[in-house]
Amino acid sequence: MSEDMGGQRFDRIRPASEASDLSGAATAHGIGAVSAIGGASSEVVFDMAALETLATSADPAVAGAGTVGSQIKLRSGNSWLIANVRALRLDQRSSAVIAQVDFLGEGDEEKLTGKLYSFRRGVTRYPVPGTPVFPVSTADLKQIYAADDRAHIEVGNVYPTKDIRAALYIDAMLGKHFALLGSTGTGKSTAAALILHRICELAPQGHIVMIDPHGEYSAAFKTNGALFDVSNLAMPYWLMNFEEHCEVFLTTEGSDRQVDADILARCILMAKQKNRLAAEFGKLTVDAPIPYLLSDLTQILQLEMGKMDKATDTAPYLRLKGKIDEIKADPRYTFMFSGMLVSDTMASFISRIFRLPGDGKPISIIDVSGVPSEITSVVVAVLSRMVFDYAIWSRGEAQRPILLVCEEAHRYVPNERNADGSSVGRILSRIAKEGRKYGVSLGLITQRPSDLAEGVLSQCGTIISMRLNNDRDQAFVRAAMPEGARGFLDAIPALRNRECIMVGEGVATPVRVAFDALEENKRPASGDPLFSELWRHIGGEDQILDRTIRRWRAQGR
Repeated sequence: MSEDMGGQRFDRIRPASEASDLSGAATAHGIGAVSAIGGASSEVVFDMAALETLATSADPAVAGAGTVGSQIKLRSGNSWLIANVRALRLDQRSSAVIAQVDFLGEGDEEKLTGKLYSFRRGVTRYPVPGTPVFPVSTADLKQIYAADDRAHIEVGNVYPTKDIRAALYIDAMLGKHFALLGSTGTGKSTAAALILHRICELAPQGHIVMIDPHGEYSAAFKTNGALFDVSNLAMPYWLMNFEEHCEVFLTTEGSDRQVDADILARCILMAKQKNRLAAEFGKLTVDAPIPYLLSDLTQILQLEMGKMDKATDTAPYLRLKGKIDEIKADPRYTFMFSGMLVSDTMASFISRIFRLPGDGKPISIIDVSGVPSEITSVVVAVLSRMVFDYAIWSRGEAQRPILLVCEEAHRYVPNERNADGSSVGRILSRIAKEGRKYGVSLGLITQRPSDLAEGVLSQCGTIISMRLNNDRDQAFVRAAMPEGARGFLDAIPALRNRECIMVGEGVATPVRVAFDALEENKRPASGDPLFSELWRHIGGEDQILDRTIRRWRAQGR
């Protein structure tokens, strides 16, 4: 092949039998030339004979040169520019292979050896058409992906190498939120556990709150986490704001709901004013987290219902009183509406949940799988809002940033199609938009990014995407990712399990990573059942059924 592109003639590369150092030959002769330059994306014409010669190189980075997702380098002044191969096509007229490439960044060139060093994101000076293109070696990749002296965690190896470590910069990643995406079965839960374990090892006095909707993560953090579920969460009901009270206590819609809400607001305020704390603060609002008795609330409803000058009939009062009595009598709600939760335990609750101090266990795993489904979103809303409100009201104090990690995030921050108007979506959206100003970081984990609220994913400065099988999810992630990462995005449907694409603030440059294997005792309880193995076991079914039905009827776990 001898194409002449912009005055640059490709030189034949020696046959493999003559080339003792394949990567050295490629560096000397190049593997193609630039044919077109654009702001973000450009075109390169590859010399197929050169690529074929490199295919047998012992260096996996050089052997994969010219393939989709690989990197190439080219000179511009005194710098090496690094670009990612996004797409390949065959020119029918010339039989040349033309690649679309996206520039990732640039590094300085060492004068004597020509080696790359001091890599940084962004391009200062673009090359001109005809500039020779060279393969990126493993030594170059070490310079590109080598972590600098900023605080970072290592989570895996850079693809396709076996020894170059991929780093996430903690301050940049948490300062501007992050999202971990991946279809079911790709290793998403294990990847989340790996990242959180690495953060805990780096910051054993940190403050991390994780909402676990399936009870998977308690098994992963037995030694270095505080584990909470319905048996020991003890979350006082009076921590709810008025909006959350309405979600729990109101059963009507439309104009009736507004009438019920007005009555509930008035009665809750009167119940709170009975507490001696109310005298300290003077005028109270209905949102103030002041303890009150549910029995006081029902008593006030009874008294208000008996007044002759009330504006409505007795139906709203009876509805509210009936709902409150129903919740008090339901054992499933004991973790939140127990009569034991009326004392002022706000400080101890925040201390336990936010790990203040952490005592070497920086992460709280809050298992909400045992929470009644009707109030799961309210419980998550209260916990999320407490994180945000604490950050706001503690300004002026020594700062204690908090990371809130939300598994199955699409359940709580749904898009407009699935929106149910719940308070949890509003508070998580607010944290996504404003949290970093107050020292609150948000980590979203989801298998359906297209079901997330519009704009929430775009607020995440770092996106870690594992394989996504759904076209809509892929398009949604593509829209949220920066321009230079498009070549990596095209690889998302073809990623193997435990592989991901990491882009954004938390990495030096977009990178494909194979996650480290996590020790068995640190993995979440999310493994797929082995049907072929488990279906071989028989015996003991009577006892299994008896125990299961007993727990089922008791609504216990």
